[in-house]
Amino acid sequence: MTAVGVELRRVYGAYPTGVTVVAGLVGGRPAGIAASSFVPVSLDPPLVSVCVAHTSTTWPLLRGLPRIGISVLAAHQGRVGRRLGSREGDRFAGVDWRSTPDGCVLIEGAAAWYVCSIEHQFRSGDHDIVVLRVHDLDACTGVPPLVFHGGTFRDLADAAHPAHRPTG
Repeated sequence: MTAVGVELRRVYGAYPTGVTVVAGLVGGRPAGIAASSFVPVSLDPPLVSVCVAHTSTTWPLLRGLPRIGISVLAAHQGRVGRRLGSREGDRFAGVDWRSTPDGCVLIEGAAAWYVCSIEHQFRSGDHDIVVLRVHDLDACTGVPPLVFHGGTFRDLADAAHPAHRPTG
């Protein structure tokens, strides 16, 4: 990675994001990737987006599926985020998941989940911006999300610096 790339990664890391798993059944087995670039896009129609690196070997398997699951990881699922972000071994080994009748893979215990289909895909730099139509969704009230900030997973309590906490 170039010096500019290292600096970009450092500065991009100053912006906290949620952590999602984008997954589906491929040949009857779960396939998925971790993505911290998840963004709600539109209420009408219901659209969300993720960004996927051109170097991903999993995305070409997922993009042909009729439905793709997106799970927003919960604060207690840092291990799952690290596992699904790995490029080696069985990413789903030791991960609790379920599949839907239409082939989405959703992570058990996630803070929220979406059942989607690809609406648009745009090439942009070294990633593709993938816009997905939401067909079904739900959230677990009171379950805090996992946050990626400064190159590591955190929960929302970790992110608050004592000097910046509100008083009184």
